[in-house]
Amino acid sequence: MVACVTQRDWRDDRIDELEQQLKVALAQNATLAQQLKGALERIAELEERLGTSSRNSSKPPSSDSLKQQADRKKKAAEITKRSSRKRKPGGQTGHQKFSRQLVPAAEVDHHHDCIPESCERCSAKLRGRDPEPQLHQVITLPPIRPVVDQWALHALECVVCEHVTRGRLPQGVPSGAFGPNVVAVVTLLIGVCRLGKRVVQQVLFDLFGLEMSLGAVIGCQQLGSEALEAPVAEARNFVRHAMVKHSDETSWRQGADRAKVWLWTVVTASVTVFAIQRERSTEAAKTLLGKLGGVLVSDRYSAYSFWRPWMRQVCWSHLIRDFVAIAERGGTSTRIGDALLEEAKRLFGWWHRVRDGDLSRERFQTYVRPLRKRVHALLTQGQACKQPKTVRTCTKILRLFDALWLFVDRAGIEPTNNTAERAVRHGVLWRKISGGTHSEQGSRFVERVLTVVATLRRQNRNILAFILAACEARLTGARPPSLLPESTPARKFARAA
Repeated sequence: MVACVTQRDWRDDRIDELEQQLKVALAQNATLAQQLKGALERIAELEERLGTSSRNSSKPPSSDSLKQQADRKKKAAEITKRSSRKRKPGGQTGHQKFSRQLVPAAEVDHHHDCIPESCERCSAKLRGRDPEPQLHQVITLPPIRPVVDQWALHALECVVCEHVTRGRLPQGVPSGAFGPNVVAVVTLLIGVCRLGKRVVQQVLFDLFGLEMSLGAVIGCQQLGSEALEAPVAEARNFVRHAMVKHSDETSWRQGADRAKVWLWTVVTASVTVFAIQRERSTEAAKTLLGKLGGVLVSDRYSAYSFWRPWMRQVCWSHLIRDFVAIAERGGTSTRIGDALLEEAKRLFGWWHRVRDGDLSRERFQTYVRPLRKRVHALLTQGQACKQPKTVRTCTKILRLFDALWLFVDRAGIEPTNNTAERAVRHGVLWRKISGGTHSEQGSRFVERVLTVVATLRRQNRNILAFILAACEARLTGARPPSLLPESTPARKFARAA
């Protein structure tokens, strides 16, 4: 009897022990399952990050890997092959010919006659002149040397009080060693050609035989920046009241520690302005864009959320990248992303016909109505899928859904923000070459020169002539030149005043 009880106790103890081990194993299994889930999510996130490119994000094409660039070129070649006939490189049959026009005879400096003396066939002597000879012009650059003007400042002693008075420079004569044209050329070389200051030293010596210290180059740069301050301020005030404006921003580096700041741009039909600000925020956007007014074309960045949705156009190029990212996540997300890309492709096909005049805007609006409903339904499905990133992206797009369609109803509005992206690209190139700016003064120079260059190129005006006029106006105290187009009422009023 005692042995039976002992055996039963042993079995009970063993069962308790095994149950305890099972509990521990189940707990460990739950922990490992949770860790595995987190690891798989992390792997998926890293794989998506590794596959991020200019096709599915806002990264620039230059940041793509060699494989991504090759894939992009291959896909572009396939699209080109499908959409157009194969063409040989070079000029195509029937293209408009461009040739250099001859300089008018009144502007020719030296004329030379090439009159043959004998026949090239029989060697007989030739006489007379050709009334309409074939003209051949060769343009050369004259040797350039600096023109040095010297002022002798005499000092004379007063016979009454014995005070010595020295003569003063006439108005418009700079107190420094270099005139406004030198300042303008230095500003052009640094700001437009993006040359380093030591390279500018060498260029000035090689072209003009002008020797300048590095400090003098920096001083001329600062003078040029000050001369452009007033025209740029006028341009900034102008874009705040523009009826249609495109805005974008990119990172910049400033200071000895190269702290991150932001280069903003606002582009209108005739004027483009830049500003380097410390923040990438709503307040920074308001500083540049001004009060609510007109139509704003931008990406989905939340800093622009203060703008009225019905007066805002969200860039479809960015949306297409979002759709590509959704399609590359697998599962239900892939189906939704592919469907959204098809709708975007259909939308742009109609838009291109409207732009080319092959489709009326009224019919375009009729076509878009059901498409708009389908896009909304797909984004709603994306909100309900199991892919967290797709859920977040679709939710954010739905919040701005009304801002996706302004270009459909209003003429003169583009569906993309490519205008601002092309403008800000010049700032990106400058940042990559220079690494940023050392000081606030350097940042002011960058934003002012970028504003002047981008605006004058849009208006097809001479950049060096404008900078020179601004430098001369600064010396003489005259009204500086304006970046506003001639037809602008503000420009007409300023000129009349």
